[in-house]
Amino acid sequence: MKTIKVLGSGCAKCTKTAELIEKLAAELGVDVRVIKETDAQTIMTYGVMSTPAVVIDEQLIHSGSIPTQVDVSGWLQS
Repeated sequence: MKTIKVLGSGCAKCTKTAELIEKLAAELGVDVRVIKETDAQTIMTYGVMSTPAVVIDEQLIHSGSIPTQVDVSGWLQS
């Protein structure tokens, strides 16, 4: 199971990012646990300066925008 954190304030872009990841994971049959992290101090520990950001298995892989479906599919299948 992949643990995926969506870092952000809980804004619409952060919510859409989490929903996109959950939707694509279900479509691809990938077992994921999506955590929405809104604590600013925790977000800063990842060095994130703009949100939404995506962390998979404790590795920052995206920040600053809603990721594309192609990107998310690639992350889920790797």
